[in-house]
Amino acid sequence: MLTLTQLHEIAKYHFCEVNVSVKMLHKIAKCHFCESLKRLTLNTAPKKMLFCYYLESIKRGKCMHLKTTGLRRLSYLCALCLCLVTVFSSASTWAESSSLPLAATPSKVAAGAHLPTVPAAPTLEATSFVLMDYLSGDVLVKQADDQRVEPASLTKMMTIYLSDQALKAGRIKPSDQVKITEFAWRAPGSRMFLELNTEVSVEELRRGVIIQSGNDASIALAEHVAGSEPAFVDWMNTEAKTLGMVNTHFMNASGLPDPNHYTTAHDMALLARAIIRDFPETYSLYSEKEFTYNNIRQENRNRLLWRNAWVDGIKTGHTDSAGYCLVASGKKDQTRLIAVLMGAEDDKHRIEESNTLINYGFRFFETKKWYSANTVLQQARVWLGTHKAVDLGLAEDLYITEKVGSPAIQATIDVAKVIKAPLQSGMALGTLRLSRDAQVIAERPIIALSDVPEAGFFSRMWDRLLLGFYQLREKMGF
Repeated sequence: MLTLTQLHEIAKYHFCEVNVSVKMLHKIAKCHFCESLKRLTLNTAPKKMLFCYYLESIKRGKCMHLKTTGLRRLSYLCALCLCLVTVFSSASTWAESSSLPLAATPSKVAAGAHLPTVPAAPTLEATSFVLMDYLSGDVLVKQADDQRVEPASLTKMMTIYLSDQALKAGRIKPSDQVKITEFAWRAPGSRMFLELNTEVSVEELRRGVIIQSGNDASIALAEHVAGSEPAFVDWMNTEAKTLGMVNTHFMNASGLPDPNHYTTAHDMALLARAIIRDFPETYSLYSEKEFTYNNIRQENRNRLLWRNAWVDGIKTGHTDSAGYCLVASGKKDQTRLIAVLMGAEDDKHRIEESNTLINYGFRFFETKKWYSANTVLQQARVWLGTHKAVDLGLAEDLYITEKVGSPAIQATIDVAKVIKAPLQSGMALGTLRLSRDAQVIAERPIIALSDVPEAGFFSRMWDRLLLGFYQLREKMGF
């Protein structure tokens, strides 16, 4: 039975021209038919019109129990129409949000404004190179970046990365004393100048690898972490696959030449990105300009640390067969870039060409954060669940790197039309697409940001009824 307060609220609708008195409302309250109105919201014109027509019928019938058979049937028909309108309009509201444009970050360049001219990427004297944005992972400039080349001492980046993992797992400690074996002591090439059978701390060995590029230190560290260099190399190759370095294979921990020891410029950029992301404390060691051990002072071979104020890492490499190589990274404002150059003619060209590459990136590209992880971007209707809607968002922050003055980007979310419980947080339910000039430039999965358990029996039955009406509406083309 409707209460008098509820009926007064109904009578307030200005669209209803029927003069509904308090006495009439009392009569309406006695009618069992009005029970159905409790479940209806008169928020659309068809439903409002039908309700007004129902009140008019009551006035003309002069009997609240609708003794006249025709009026009784008409009232039942009105009630059925109200229910159908409610179901169809609700289903329409829930379904039509499957593909919605999002309010993307506004472009810094007004429509119709003159866009600055971005020059072509520089031509560099090197076997291969790549310029990658750290946050987005976008490749900005490249040349033969998937060509297999020798990594030389860039190999030591992986050696340090694995020692970081061992430290984090508690398998080794910075204060551990490592006894220098004859195999490590006899290592050719660049050296930390370790002495046979002496004990050196893990922390000193790590600085000797990063700053002095010591082959002896690399082998000693590998032996301490994994028991032997071959065992350590197996771990290096496993980790390379994990990081997506599909064109890389290691044969030793130091980078000494071997026909089966190879990488690519792109793979080295992936490794540098992982180092910066996973172990920022260790990355700061790559900016140290010198290290002294055994009274022998050696400078960092990365001359960009002196030449370019934005550069703060990371590693050089050189052998006669590999040429001069450099992985460099720097940060300007919110943009961090990673430049990899392989096979330069000499150290001078290695530094000059790398400097040209990274400066080009900072001058003509910028990185923007479009959406934050776990932020609600949209809601979607959920069927058969304890909640009727679920929040949707991204699992990770979304960054886009673009040329300065690029046209605006449009963002769109596509969500499955029918989503049924149960749902688990993190479940992919759709796709976010960023596009410019009708060309998709980024795609990310849209996930549920919370769990939605399955509802009880009667709630599921009601949802199945509504879903059936919705699917019928779709087939009829409404």
